[in-house]
Amino acid sequence: MQALLDDVASIVDTTDDQYEITKLVAERLSALLDSDYRLLPELTRPSADHHVNYPLHIAPDGSWSVAVVVWAPGQRTPVHGHETWGVVGIYSGSEREIRYAKPTGPGPLTPMGEQVWERGQVTVCCTTDDDVHAVVAAADEPTIGIHVYGADIGTIERRLYDPATGEVRWFVGGWNTP
Repeated sequence: MQALLDDVASIVDTTDDQYEITKLVAERLSALLDSDYRLLPELTRPSADHHVNYPLHIAPDGSWSVAVVVWAPGQRTPVHGHETWGVVGIYSGSEREIRYAKPTGPGPLTPMGEQVWERGQVTVCCTTDDDVHAVVAAADEPTIGIHVYGADIGTIERRLYDPATGEVRWFVGGWNTP
């Protein structure tokens, strides 16, 4: 994990191009998932009520963070945005991602497709121009993802969308403790 953290810090210090950052971070996260890296057991525990966000690392200046996100089987997120870039690697289980076009005005959201992400797979979940989705835990076991974001994702204001109307509410996701 320390190599990933060092690499992300170096990448973020080298460029502010979110497409270059997400490409390079995805490569590093894929390498981590291909290794024998194991999360501490307390970072793999789901909640019966909602998915949980455990912070692994928050850059001192808040410019990026790494989180372990854990869902119990069948749990889902509302349709939401991130307001920053992000890369997700599936540590265990699987997740179904439902993407929507980022709205440019009022009205229902436009679905853009679905993808199921399995253990070991990595995806760029978001850039500032493409970051509206919902996620469903699609396995019979907890779904665990390692998420790298271009902000302290637990403290920034983010959008929740009503997919039928496009109405936006703002929220702060927060952090959970193991």
